[in-house]
Amino acid sequence: MEEEVKKDTSKVIKISDHRLLAGKLHVYDWLSDVSGDCEVCDIVEVRFKNTRKGFYNNHAKLNLKVGDIVAVEASPGHDIGIVSLVGQLVKEHMKKYNVRKDAELKKVYRKAKPHDIEKWQEAIALEHQTMIDSRKIAADLDLNMKIGDVEYQGDKTKAIFYYIAEERVDFRQLIKVLAETFRIRIEMKQIGARQEAGRIGGIGPCGRKLCCSSFITNFVSVTTSAARYQDISLNPQKLAGQCSKLKCCLNYEVDAYVDAQRDFPSTQVPLKTGEGNLHHVKTDIFNRKMTYVFHKDGIDKFVTLPVQRVKYIIAQNIKGRVVDKAIIETETVEKKKDYENVVGQDSLHRFDTDKAPRKNKNKRNIRNKRRFNKKNTNDNKKNTSDNKKNSNDNKKKE
Repeated sequence: MEEEVKKDTSKVIKISDHRLLAGKLHVYDWLSDVSGDCEVCDIVEVRFKNTRKGFYNNHAKLNLKVGDIVAVEASPGHDIGIVSLVGQLVKEHMKKYNVRKDAELKKVYRKAKPHDIEKWQEAIALEHQTMIDSRKIAADLDLNMKIGDVEYQGDKTKAIFYYIAEERVDFRQLIKVLAETFRIRIEMKQIGARQEAGRIGGIGPCGRKLCCSSFITNFVSVTTSAARYQDISLNPQKLAGQCSKLKCCLNYEVDAYVDAQRDFPSTQVPLKTGEGNLHHVKTDIFNRKMTYVFHKDGIDKFVTLPVQRVKYIIAQNIKGRVVDKAIIETETVEKKKDYENVVGQDSLHRFDTDKAPRKNKNKRNIRNKRRFNKKNTNDNKKNTSDNKKNSNDNKKKE
């Protein structure tokens, strides 16, 4: 019996892999190796479909770990979720979501049994078809709304219908029809376009998973002023995300840009010089340079000035003085290259040059000279010895 149960549970967990992997990114538990008592260790964070999470009281003192499938209290019945965070870090997350310590939290009943997970999987299998049928019912009732997602409760007694509507919708008749059709309790929950994109998911133009579906929890309003501060072209096609709203990432670096250009002069003030009036075209914020032209239409030579020089010219104009030249001679310094193009600098025949073999050739010549000299000295010695021998022989004959 025990072996059969083990086989069944492993089979069920394989089926539920898409729920284990989907949803927001996990929080890294950097307090997991810190020992010490914690008042909220009895509270765990449990996540459900996509972005929905909640805090639950582990009153039964169960030994829960991240990734465990648990049955938790719901109204009515029970729901099935996955433990996403345990330990001391739960306390920090409760502060983040403004959950008080003394708040009445729902309970964790037990670790999910095989029959609980099987029922949960049956409920998950009904979600897609239920969403399609509910959209047809809403269209038949002429309701100006879009049902974006459906989430069944783990015990199949209740379903949450997530919808988007620009105006207020009277869906009392819709609830009656849905309850009669699906024989369950109905809960309608309105979400925005950004929340819908987070629930559906996708890949952004940067090539990464959408921020709203991976880590963003609180959606902050994004305005076009964030693009203006960063000197980004106000092209609606490039500024809009998959939710057709302004991209959330426009707010990521806007504070750095605001701080960097805090002391920049106004771009609406023209610069009066002896060469003519200069009008602002663009600003390089982090290099602290501003570019001007002599004509407003921009069809002219660009004049790039540092911020300090622009401030000086404006200050002189306020005093009623006109600066002779925008660029002074000390500023006409040769521009340093930020990069160097090394393509084509190395010759394909660089190994065929005479430099490397010449060294070997010189060594060979020296070696040959030494051998030749040694041979000559040996020959000379031999000749001298032969001559001595001949002279000695001649003496003997005499």
